[in-house]
Amino acid sequence: MEFPPCPATLKQIQHFLKIAQEHDARDIVVAYWARLYALQIGLKISKQQPDETKLLLAIMDWLENTKKTQVENEAITNEVAAQAHLENYALKLFLYADKQDRESNFGKNVVKAFYSSGVIYDVLQTFGELSEESIHNRKYAKWKAAYIHNCLKNGEVPIPGPMPENEDEFGAVGGADGNNEGEGAQADGDGDGDPEITAIPQDPPSDEPVGPAPIPDPSPPQSPPPTVDEVLNNPNKLPSPPVDEEKPGGFEPYEPQAQQNRIYIPPTPVADLQLTPEQIMKAQKYTKFAGTALNFDDVKTAIDNLQKALKLLTTGEDS
Repeated sequence: MEFPPCPATLKQIQHFLKIAQEHDARDIVVAYWARLYALQIGLKISKQQPDETKLLLAIMDWLENTKKTQVENEAITNEVAAQAHLENYALKLFLYADKQDRESNFGKNVVKAFYSSGVIYDVLQTFGELSEESIHNRKYAKWKAAYIHNCLKNGEVPIPGPMPENEDEFGAVGGADGNNEGEGAQADGDGDGDPEITAIPQDPPSDEPVGPAPIPDPSPPQSPPPTVDEVLNNPNKLPSPPVDEEKPGGFEPYEPQAQQNRIYIPPTPVADLQLTPEQIMKAQKYTKFAGTALNFDDVKTAIDNLQKALKLLTTGEDS
């Protein structure tokens, strides 16, 4: 389907429409929810100009037709399955990009993977507040995409991993515990700035920090890298989407050693426990997250979510 051009007054939704277009043939679930999120923001900021209305109506028609043709696709008809699908997709891209970055394998594919991951984390706000890890990954992904892009553009060699001055904040990235409930940023796009770079709340340091990779001595000499706040608050520092597709195949999750040695202690069942419908739904959500994680060979995330489901079902407590 050909969509009308995006008017300048709806610039805030361009990133989401671009991601949707790139995934029309590759992953219809990502395309569907990216366009739905773009529509939600577009309706909020629209001044009801004819060119705006034309685009938004076209998106509505596409969403309606896609939902009819994808009636058996649970990740489109069910928000719980959709959230699990998008969270695992964003995490897969993030882990691929982080692994390549830490191994100094820089290139447009790494920029694109970081960039796409950050945008999909934005789309996840459709389902409510992001987890603390998702907020952390989103902020790091956007900053890394801009930093590597600018280094390549200027003929400089990027520094792999977190910057030294950001070690406390970005020491551990891409962990697979991403289903903790936490304070998240509200949907970007309500203000006048670009939705990709509006200010994001500072994230707490990870409980299991991992130091940055060794800093090389590149040649030619590097100019000082931008700070996180400079990237997030300057629209010009965010790269345009590269044309190359991200290539997340064959990634290996980046796991701190402390996580690998963790011992699981089963919860003690509570006698005569009566679960509420909300608790049962939450347990179903965790098991769906686990199933989707296994589709990406992410065993650690699957185990974490199954443990959360088991704890909730046996004790009524949600960790």
